[in-house]
Amino acid sequence: MTLPTGVYRADQVGSLLRPKSILEARQKVAVGELKQEELKELEDKYIADVVKKQIDAGLRAVTDGEFRRAWFHIDFLEQLDGIETRGALQSTNVSKGGTMPPRLVVVKKITHPKSIQVQDFKYLESQIAAAGAQGKVTTKVSIPSPTMIHFRGGRDTIDEASYPTLEPFFEDLARVYQEELDDLYKAGARFVQLDDTNLAYLCDPQMRAEAEKRHGDANQLTRQYAALINKAISKRPKDLTIGIHLCRGNHRSQWFAQGGYEPVAEVLFKDLDVDVYFLEYDDARSGDFSPLRHLPENKIVVLGVMTSKKGALDDKEEIIKKVKEAAEFCPKGLKQLCLSHQCGFSSTMEGNELSEEEQWAKVRLEVEIAKELWGDDLSV
Repeated sequence: MTLPTGVYRADQVGSLLRPKSILEARQKVAVGELKQEELKELEDKYIADVVKKQIDAGLRAVTDGEFRRAWFHIDFLEQLDGIETRGALQSTNVSKGGTMPPRLVVVKKITHPKSIQVQDFKYLESQIAAAGAQGKVTTKVSIPSPTMIHFRGGRDTIDEASYPTLEPFFEDLARVYQEELDDLYKAGARFVQLDDTNLAYLCDPQMRAEAEKRHGDANQLTRQYAALINKAISKRPKDLTIGIHLCRGNHRSQWFAQGGYEPVAEVLFKDLDVDVYFLEYDDARSGDFSPLRHLPENKIVVLGVMTSKKGALDDKEEIIKKVKEAAEFCPKGLKQLCLSHQCGFSSTMEGNELSEEEQWAKVRLEVEIAKELWGDDLSV
């Protein structure tokens, strides 16, 4: 079967370890010692460099490493008018000496006054062209799933004067995503990935129980989130590929949830109108591969059986064994699978606990394994 546009046998979720200079510059901006414009110049420089490194490592889906973000979700969502953050802006993991992440609060009607990712997309495109890879690789855009605004806070974080009931809230949320996707498509984007922790959190028994206290029946919440995502992407052109990445937490090599995909599998695979799933499968926390039996014949799973949380290289033969085991549950076997690490290397700006050298060695190994499984052409 033909892979969707922008999907490759050796793929990636998207975030990469931030250079130390960017982290130091962000700290200076926070205390007023550096201008935002100076930080952007530094980001531009390192994005140009990381584009070349991705291409040299053999990746065909190329990102900006999310170098302009502190968080995988907040930097994007707080640019929607009507959404603000509350609380600390430091760490997402108390065990690492930080605080809990800020909450997203809806303070008025949500609108999309301007494009959010288009400028960054255009710069990334320009650096791919400068590297001589235009038309040879895909400019990959990742944005947070629309579910990220609702899951953690629920009704209590949504202004009741603006939204007496939640139905208009979900309608506005879907609409602003439609507008952003339209802006990206007109700018030339042909692949957009939605990063979603919440469908994965609903696989964790404890988190599922906590979610039911906030939102009611977890099965209904799963269906509601699928409907929200479907509406958000409903106006996309046929040649815009949409992927979704499910994550159980990825901050400084820490995780937050566990549990197999079975509680959400039927809705995830049968009801969600995306083209490709980037699924975390790097250890036993993610369960077995049996939920893949629900995968329709026309969809692809990028199997995250390699880990970005540790510096040590994954065992090549063990990875091959896992991919082949997963293929047994897919209607069309290996043809419906690709390979990646379970998540990015730096979902928050602090990054996972490994070196850049280890990161690139892991990426190169991934490409090597993918070629052994599917052949040298990673686009078929």
